[in-house]
Amino acid sequence: MSDQAELRYRRVLLKLSGEALAGERGFGIEPAVVDQLTDEIRSLVEMGVSLGIVIGGGNIVRGAIASQGGRMDRVQADYMGMLGTVINALAVQDLLENKGVETRVMTAIRMEEIAEPYIRRRAMRHMEKGRVVLFAAGTGNPYFSTDTAAVLRAIEMESDVVIKATKVQGVYTADPVKDPSAEFIPAISFQEVVQRELGVMDAAAVALCKENDLPIIVLNLSNSGAVANAIRGERVGTLVS
Repeated sequence: MSDQAELRYRRVLLKLSGEALAGERGFGIEPAVVDQLTDEIRSLVEMGVSLGIVIGGGNIVRGAIASQGGRMDRVQADYMGMLGTVINALAVQDLLENKGVETRVMTAIRMEEIAEPYIRRRAMRHMEKGRVVLFAAGTGNPYFSTDTAAVLRAIEMESDVVIKATKVQGVYTADPVKDPSAEFIPAISFQEVVQRELGVMDAAAVALCKENDLPIIVLNLSNSGAVANAIRGERVGTLVS
């Protein structure tokens, strides 16, 4: 805990995509990837960071895509996506606890046999005791993304920042995977993100951040130590504020 004095952000909500757990395969859970990820998370805990995590479910099922073209009811598809996030949270919890990190999975949909129901005061208490809290099942409501769930939990937990870990260096003028001419943006306002439709997070999540003056840092998860450096206040990725 000796590093706490150096921390720019003491309470952090880390948002991970489900695809981040899948590695190169793009679906399912790749144990080697989760092993590396949990090493990074453990290092944050050792720094003295109070940490909450929201993981998407896109490596298992993505509700919005499953329901495209009327093939599946959107509400049903979204609930399937929420269950995918629970699977991911349990996988990360297992590896973290194998590495001596105390965790709790809290779900927005009740399933007491495998996780605690989300209760704000209880979640705050877990974080005060140094436990990593994995918030699963989104908000518990269809039509709300895990980005929105992450921001909502960050606000409820009184987090200092939301860190969205992605496969690219930060925010670009266009998708850098599809457009080689896309330019990196080191800092941008909430308003600009919405106006330019940059796709950092969905509009509801960005609006919540703006209303609550909660900054977002978008960075590349595959860069070892990037999250820790951002928490110390170094310029990593893109700052949205």
